[in-house]
Amino acid sequence: MFEMIWPLITVVIGIVVLLSLIIFLKLNTFISLIITSIITAILLGMPLEKIIDTVETGMGSTLGHIALIFGLGAILGKLLSDGGGATRIADTLIQKFGHKHVQWAMLIAAFIVGIALFFEVGLVLLIPLVFTIAKRANISQLKLGLPMVVALSVTHGFLPPHPGPVVIAKELQANLGHVLLYGIIIAIPVTIIAGPLFNKIAQKITPTAYEREGDISALGAQRTFTDSEMPGFGISLLTAISPVILMLLSTVVQLVTGHESATNGFESFIYFIGTAGTAMLIAVLFAMFTMGVKQGRKNADIMDSVSSAIYPIGMMILIIGGGGTFKQVLIDGGVGDTIAKLFEGTEMSPILLAWIVAAVLRIALGSSTVAAISSTGIVLPLLQSSDVNVALVVLAIGAGSVILSHVNDAGFWMFKEYFGLTVKETFLTWSLLETIISVSGLVFILILSIFV
Repeated sequence: MFEMIWPLITVVIGIVVLLSLIIFLKLNTFISLIITSIITAILLGMPLEKIIDTVETGMGSTLGHIALIFGLGAILGKLLSDGGGATRIADTLIQKFGHKHVQWAMLIAAFIVGIALFFEVGLVLLIPLVFTIAKRANISQLKLGLPMVVALSVTHGFLPPHPGPVVIAKELQANLGHVLLYGIIIAIPVTIIAGPLFNKIAQKITPTAYEREGDISALGAQRTFTDSEMPGFGISLLTAISPVILMLLSTVVQLVTGHESATNGFESFIYFIGTAGTAMLIAVLFAMFTMGVKQGRKNADIMDSVSSAIYPIGMMILIIGGGGTFKQVLIDGGVGDTIAKLFEGTEMSPILLAWIVAAVLRIALGSSTVAAISSTGIVLPLLQSSDVNVALVVLAIGAGSVILSHVNDAGFWMFKEYFGLTVKETFLTWSLLETIISVSGLVFILILSIFV
């Protein structure tokens, strides 16, 4: 019996070790993940000479697919930001909706921008705008900011080309186009529930939070654009969602024809441009023109945006790779097989189990991306004997990986400091909205599973 549960005990020990290294010893997350992976492998009884091979395999297999998409995604976001496209999208929507519905305008703007920009980048870009609009409209900064962070968090957890959904889809061999299509269907109602609807409830739960004055001085001087310096709304919107359009086009053709692989030249072309890597590359080249050349920017200036987009994500790429090593150790060490045996014959939905695993790891580890990647190593063996829609399992892991952000998550502290909240107020706003995103996401995924 002890031998049966030892792999599970090892996972718990590994998580405790990881938390101790990061929280108490203040060790870098990437280094902590590698150390934890090696210790976990030893505890699982893996041969010492095989451990580093497993670490390298995990790192290589994870980054081999995501590095291209992650890098191109960062470049697209930076071009959209530096070219004024993101600001144009937000400004136009706020003007169209008016002060009365300004939070809906910010929600939609953040959702569109969030497709192209990673969470932290979108937050840094949009928060100054939130503060400016809030002051102009004489409303609470948090009332406007909460829907904004909801939209960014939902796109981060559910939609490619964000790293979490892309890595999970790759590890579980899910069709990325299907993940994107189902993700959008689920993301829209989840964003509305956790954004404007929860905003009304939060104002009653913690009214003091909506009276706070935030501080964004740490962000430094923010670039402002004149109207003539920004591209048009239509071209900005098209640039932001161009990779989504290409990937969805490929998915729609697959669904209409029923052909997973191309049977003629037309399908070959559509599937080629709809592949995540190709779609992102086309979007970046398009953005270089619309956000650069068309705006009269010099080539050197455009290339500066490209270069500066890559530097900040270097450590994030390593952390994702580190999560991949931990995942590989769990697979090679037999943890996934152990869980598969424990749940053999169970009636529990693989979707629900995937969500639970990701949620537990998220609460323990803090990082949604690391929690998502680690979950795949546990969930993968369960899918071998199941006919569940794998794209929905990907989304379930994504939903679980955003639950209950608290003190071990950088996003918790960013939200607290930017909006000037107390720890209690941050729990009652940020932590609660992340949990609502996670739980409502699971509910809509289970509903969708009835039909697909």
